[in-house]
Amino acid sequence: MLPEDVRALALMLPETVEGAHMGHPDFRVGGRIYATLWVEEARTVLRLPPEHQAVLVEAEPDLFSPVPGAWGRRGWTNLDLDACDEESLRGALLAAWRATAPATLVRAHDPA
Repeated sequence: MLPEDVRALALMLPETVEGAHMGHPDFRVGGRIYATLWVEEARTVLRLPPEHQAVLVEAEPDLFSPVPGAWGRRGWTNLDLDACDEESLRGALLAAWRATAPATLVRAHDPA
């Protein structure tokens, strides 16, 4: 996947806005960052619940890895774009969005 794919898919999620954090594009919902894009490194960093991070890292260690240090222990997770397919990227972005968006927004857009 390419950085443009991350941008396009993230901006499709409800109320997502693009910003910048420490010189990197980021994607926010409700004023909170749920993904950052590291273009030169071909990766995105996602905000996931730690238990969801653990499942992804165990299932696909070549694709997902915790961010080193305290941020990783809080659920921030690297996603290698070179190894990623569209389905994995969509699912990871959606999970990060759901973990970050206000509960009322998630409920309003959850297929039920």
